[in-house]
Amino acid sequence: MNVSEAIEGRQSIRAFDANREVTDAVVTSILTTAGRAPSGSNIQPWHVYVVTGSAQHRITEVCTARYLSGDEGESEYHYYPQNWRQPYIGRRRQTGFGLYGLLGIDKADTAAVQGYRVTNYEFFGAPMGLFFTIDRDMELGSWLDYGMFLQSIMLSARDAGLETCAQAAFCPYYDSVMPLLGAPDEQMLVCGMSLGYPLTEAVVNNYRTERLQAEAFTTFLSD
Repeated sequence: MNVSEAIEGRQSIRAFDANREVTDAVVTSILTTAGRAPSGSNIQPWHVYVVTGSAQHRITEVCTARYLSGDEGESEYHYYPQNWRQPYIGRRRQTGFGLYGLLGIDKADTAAVQGYRVTNYEFFGAPMGLFFTIDRDMELGSWLDYGMFLQSIMLSARDAGLETCAQAAFCPYYDSVMPLLGAPDEQMLVCGMSLGYPLTEAVVNNYRTERLQAEAFTTFLSD
């Protein structure tokens, strides 16, 4: 596929084929390509941990147990604004209601909502999980670089016939995840990512969020 097709077709996949493995060679190739993402002064501020098998299961178990116990954890950084306002809260709600509506889940049904949220920690069935960390002394510019690196991974994965779902859901449990990764104290967790082959027949993978047209967020200036 060309670049435009890769970008326009990318979506968060929430149902993967657990029986189709992703080899280390394939993910290494994806990461090597993504490593060409730009970064200020070429400092390349990313660290990647790839988990499969029992290592992946241990992360699933600890995060699931904490979530179901009512422990919401606490991320080391704020992913979302502390004070929601329009138009952002409206877009967030539209996404949530759209997804749960497609799945037939009433958001008032606590058990059903919990049951679905747990699939985050199960990597949505993906046979491989990636975790991304950054050195604590990096500044905001390096976080911008990191976003370009993550997008490059997601597009490179599509080129290899795979799909992804970037996940901040693991961040509140960083204090459980990071030791399981063997990550040093000078690193902090940016996010996780599920990687695998999508289950094309899964209803949830038909969910597509709306996007604004360029005219809605672009200002053209001229003489």
